[in-house]
Amino acid sequence: MDRVSGKLTVFFEEPFWVGVFEHVSDGKLSVCKVTFGAEPKDYEIYEFVLKNYYQLRFSPAVATDVKEIGRNPKRVQREVRKQLQNTGIGTKSQRALKLQQEQLKTERKTVSRERREAEKQRQFELKQQKRKEKHRGK
Repeated sequence: MDRVSGKLTVFFEEPFWVGVFEHVSDGKLSVCKVTFGAEPKDYEIYEFVLKNYYQLRFSPAVATDVKEIGRNPKRVQREVRKQLQNTGIGTKSQRALKLQQEQLKTERKTVSRERREAEKQRQFELKQQKRKEKHRGK
């Protein structure tokens, strides 16, 4: 059976509060980073997740190993306490975010290059048209 899990880590990264959404599906990890600004309350985070989760842009999937988690409640409680004390995001998450950042950077570069070339072509055609109008003579 296919297992899908999600995790949200909220931490303070100078000068803003940041949330990192981790989504594991089919043994692949995707990550999305969201900047909250001021320290968000629990109900604000819940509301944000309900309203904006499907509009989040997750990074390309990175292979990861999925661990089977035992359901011992005391162990789960210890793990939650441990995660609350742990600050920052995991290295796999960081790599996934970096991959997303690089992908968006290349997209921006290609779009700006195409726009620049189209503008240059338009200017050239304008200049050619002016030259033709000058040579018609009146």
